[in-house]
Amino acid sequence: MAALDPLSALTEAFTSFLFGKTETTRLPVRTSTGQAQAVYLPTAAPGLGDSGVIIGREVYSGKGYIYDPFQLYGQQLPAPHWLVLGESGNGKSALEKTYVLRQLRFRDRQVVVLDAQGEDGVGEWNLIAEEMGITPIRLDPTAALDQGIRLNPLDPAITTTGQLALLRTIIEVALGHGLDERSGFALKVAHSYVNSTITDRQPQLTDIVEQLRHPKPESAEAMNVALDDVRDWGLDVALVLDRLVDGDLRGMFDGPTTVGIDLDAPLIVFDLSHIDRNSIAMPILMAIVGVWLEHTWIRPDRRKRIFLVEEAWHIINSPFVAQLFQRLLKFGRRLGLSFVAVVHHLSDVVDGAAAREAAAILKMASTRTIYAQKADEARATGKVLGLPRWAVEIIPTLSPGIAVWDVNGNVQVVKHLVTEAERPLVFTDRAMTESAVEAELAEGASFETALDADLEAETEARALAMERAPSGRAAPGSGVA
Repeated sequence: MAALDPLSALTEAFTSFLFGKTETTRLPVRTSTGQAQAVYLPTAAPGLGDSGVIIGREVYSGKGYIYDPFQLYGQQLPAPHWLVLGESGNGKSALEKTYVLRQLRFRDRQVVVLDAQGEDGVGEWNLIAEEMGITPIRLDPTAALDQGIRLNPLDPAITTTGQLALLRTIIEVALGHGLDERSGFALKVAHSYVNSTITDRQPQLTDIVEQLRHPKPESAEAMNVALDDVRDWGLDVALVLDRLVDGDLRGMFDGPTTVGIDLDAPLIVFDLSHIDRNSIAMPILMAIVGVWLEHTWIRPDRRKRIFLVEEAWHIINSPFVAQLFQRLLKFGRRLGLSFVAVVHHLSDVVDGAAAREAAAILKMASTRTIYAQKADEARATGKVLGLPRWAVEIIPTLSPGIAVWDVNGNVQVVKHLVTEAERPLVFTDRAMTESAVEAELAEGASFETALDADLEAETEARALAMERAPSGRAAPGSGVA
């Protein structure tokens, strides 16, 4: 050690005289973690507030996890839309159902579900619908001869512009490409003629097909072309629409809208379980239902609406259907609509034909919930969604019922809790093709019994506060915004 200069030596000696030694050597201390934890106090990130519905609890902090896009919108959320991802058997279905049931405890909520899964001849949401006294709207081409449910794409409740846009989408989805100018013109002329001449009843697709096959002379005169040319231009369009009239999709859209569909019910379930999920029929159905709902269901009445779509890749993976729903999402934000898309794998959409449209829809989903995925899928998901590295690393290790929640950058690991009252409606033989989720939740049932009771009591108290408050607003101190 180098010798100190005289001034430094004098300064150190004076300091030592006044304060003692400036450097000390401490002996190591042995202690337990229970005692040492007081040195490193536990910390937890702030939650999302106490307004909304209870989801479960944060895994690391143990705090209750409360989420509601309507309460968070405009403050912590730029958009109220939600994307749910994960392999089958990890808890997506249980989350969707309990979330809807808890939202419906508030009187200003309304939910539409596109139920694309099911067994034993009914959809997965059939049990919940029955419990609430709701009859699902079952779209089934095999029920055509038995006067099954019909939705008319030419329903007068849909604007003329909306009808034409829907017709184009149906045709483009079926063809797999956009309509050329001549086919588009033939469709536009036929649609205009049908709407202007049929006034004593609802126009129907059969009327459009008839006009495409046998156009009127005035249709040709409007563009100064030969009548045979107009007929040729509309031939492919007529063949596609004929599938909805006399083909494998007949009986669902080839007549007036069924009387008695209650669009004011708190829960509306469209049962699509009778449709082949891998056929072109599914995106066509979703396009028709989506546009029909846009014009007949969404209204500026201050109700908060949730539109939940299972097998949502049928929407996001089709450029033409995705464009329709993209408009619906933008339009719906102004009228209190939260769109919930449930998808197994993100690669189902980002690598599909509608990658650009899928990216736009994903961007509007400010809430993302990711259940267990394989490591390579988790890395791809994390890259697309911009998840932190630690979250990507734990996704493959997540147990059923536990998911990573990313609410506009607020990332938490959350265990979803199901109450005893909800369990019979959520875990059914039909709905659960794997028992892993139920086994995982049952494993901690004894530990969570008290928490379940608290969750039910809290939900009941919040709903009661909403009932007592005017105009669906919460009473002071209710914890609901």
